[in-house]
Amino acid sequence: MVGIKSDAGNVRELNEDYASFIEDERFKIYLVADGMGGHNAGEIASKLAVKSIIRYLLEHSEEDENLLLNAVKYANNEIYEISQKNDKCKGMGTTITGCFIKGDMIQVVNVGDSCCFSIKDNEIKKVTKDHSWVQELIDAGAITEEEGRVHPKKNIITRALGTNSSVKIDIFTIDKSESSMFLLCSDGLSNEVRKEEMIEIVNKCKDFNEACEKLVDLAKSRGGKDNITVLLFGGEV
Repeated sequence: MVGIKSDAGNVRELNEDYASFIEDERFKIYLVADGMGGHNAGEIASKLAVKSIIRYLLEHSEEDENLLLNAVKYANNEIYEISQKNDKCKGMGTTITGCFIKGDMIQVVNVGDSCCFSIKDNEIKKVTKDHSWVQELIDAGAITEEEGRVHPKKNIITRALGTNSSVKIDIFTIDKSESSMFLLCSDGLSNEVRKEEMIEIVNKCKDFNEACEKLVDLAKSRGGKDNITVLLFGGEV
């Protein structure tokens, strides 16, 4: 079961987020990307990232344990090459977060400040760690997490896919018994909705699509200053 919802929000005309998934007999992959760049380049970067990762996985599914890492590196190269060749796309980039399931293996990938949360019963845990300037301040003890939530520069990220020829990618391996659901989202949701509110809504809704709708509506009711994307799915293989 999968729920997915992406919305431009209340302020921006263009939705530069992109989300998709594929449930193949060989593997499952769920992805959320939040693009950035001038004109509509952010929209191009986010869609290209997701589609490139899926294409690589489909074409190289027999590779070893580095399959997900290689797929994200491939997407980075695709975005970077297009940005170098097309002036309208120059400097474009995107965050990426995703969950990859193959057999008993569950891996989560992250570049930037889109998030992945694991859910089991009434417990929700953030799997990913934001690559952002504010997160660095929190790690250094300069500000608290609560101060970070309202910091005026909270949208400045320190890593992105496609802005350089190489990128540092975080991969997390998840124990299958630790989660029954995963929630992926762009920062348009996580900046406005606390994780405790996320699980409360998920547990109250009758299905995943309703939960995604209500999560997006809550973020919009609090301003909806950014694009908002949420993808929710059951972690069973």
